[in-house]
Order: sequence, then structure tokens, then C-alpha cells
Amino acid sequence: MSHIAIVLIEDHDLTRMAMQATLERYPDFEVSGVAANGIDGVRLVHKMAPDVAVIDVGLPDIDGVEVTRRIKERQQGRSHTKILILTLRNNEEVVLAAFGAGADSYCMKDAASTTLIEAVKLTAEGQSWIDPAIAGIVLRQARHDSFPQPAGDSSGPPRRPGQFIENSPLTERELEVLQLIVDGYSNAMIAEQLFITVGTVKTHVRNILNKLCADDRTQAAVRALRSGLVN
Repeated sequence: MSHIAIVLIEDHDLTRMAMQATLERYPDFEVSGVAANGIDGVRLVHKMAPDVAVIDVGLPDIDGVEVTRRIKERQQGRSHTKILILTLRNNEEVVLAAFGAGADSYCMKDAASTTLIEAVKLTAEGQSWIDPAIAGIVLRQARHDSFPQPAGDSSGPPRRPGQFIENSPLTERELEVLQLIVDGYSNAMIAEQLFITVGTVKTHVRNILNKLCADDRTQAAVRALRSGLVN
């Protein structure tokens, strides 16, 4: 995707202006519309059909969860605008409600500008970007098999491990790396734990994602937990 149209829905004027400036510094982004409340934001998204809607969860009229639900209902399952939720808090109830409403990605508002740009880019490409501060909530829900599925998510209900990897089983080392991913280890921490290089860890992670047909580490962890590959 060479050009990404974005609608930004944020009620705080200075924050909205700063975020718009940050996004527009990236050459492939175009902020095609902004809104200061949820109702105007829903109308704007329906009118402009952007690639990504970046939505503050704490809006003054209807919150970001309700905005997400209305946008996704209007789309009726068609793959149009992706939703990136922004929040200052990693409140478990709000996080799960947002994904249940159909949010595709979740980012903390105090994240670095480079992180926001990466989150928008990956979300536009159809990947679920989940802030590390949120990932623990997702994985805890996956352990209890009660994580509400976002619209368009392909992780699906619990499945046998063989349904993912019967043709390409994970090696013993890949299973070790996968367990550490589920436990929240970074690549550097995994390398230190297993006495291997970070480059080797990245290779193992890439192989794991391919074998589990996962777009990212969090989705791989969710699938591994649901299928019983790790605990």
C-alpha cells in the first residue's frame, strides 16, 4: 500500500493537532479528515471511507468503543476502514470492549511518534498492531479462551495444533522461543535466556509466524495458547 488515507478522531485540540502533524510527516500518509467528537467522526468515516480511522477511546459524546461499533456495523463485514484505538490507560474492560466492537489495533497515546506511525502502517496493511502495554491483557484472555474476536480477525476458535502445523511442525527450539514470546519476553531477553544471538531469535520468530500463519507475535501467542502448543 503506497498511499494511506487517515481520519483522526480526537477531542483534545492540542493533541489532535500534534498527532496530525506527526502523521503527515510520513510521506505515505494523508490525514484526509479530523473530528473532535464521536458523532462527527462516524459521519466523517462514512463519508470519506479512509484506510484507517485513528480514534481516541475517551471522546466526549459517544466513546471510541461505540464509534468503532457504528463504523463496523455500517461496513457490514466488508474490509474497508481499519480501526486503530488510542488510549492513555490499559484498562482491561475497555481494551476487550474495543476489540469486541471490531477494533483492529490498539495503541497507547503516549507512545513514541515512530510507534504511532508503525501502528498505522501495519493496521492499514491488515495486520493487528497491539501495544505491548495491552498484549498482556490479550494473552490472559486467550489463556481462558474468552478473548472477543475483532472483526476480520482470523485467529478463530480453539483448534488442534496439527491444523496449523501438520505440514511444518515447530522444532524444539521454536517451541522454546514461542513459550518465551507468550511469557512476554522481547527478542533481546529471549536471546539472553537461550544463549543465542538476537539475529537467531528473529529467524526463529519469523519461522514461528510462518508456521502458525500469524501476522505478528501477539497473534502467534494467542493461537499457540488456544491450540495447546504452550501453556
